[in-house]
Amino acid sequence: MPGYLLHAGTTVACAHTGEVTPATGPGLGTRVKVGGFPVTVATDMYAVRHCPLPAQPGTGPCVSALWAKGASRVLAGGVPVVLSDSPSVCSPTGTPLTVQVAVQRRVRGV
Repeated sequence: MPGYLLHAGTTVACAHTGEVTPATGPGLGTRVKVGGFPVTVATDMYAVRHCPLPAQPGTGPCVSALWAKGASRVLAGGVPVVLSDSPSVCSPTGTPLTVQVAVQRRVRGV
């Protein structure tokens, strides 16, 4: 399914509404920009802050996240770009990231 390309200005949260910011990145996509922001690529890692999930042995709160898969046909620097519908996973909870706002609406990928 096609989705919009994510960029460094996209607001992303963990499934528990924790604040998610790029820990590494915008990775190899720094030369490719949409809406004036570098695109997000599948190798970019994210740090999760303020996850409200209570600390439990082996689960929560979310501390980091990464994209499990990017676009199959759109690459930046040889790495798949991340789409608005790309799967993701937070550690250690295994929950997905949620794209909140600021997704550009001009460029779509598959």
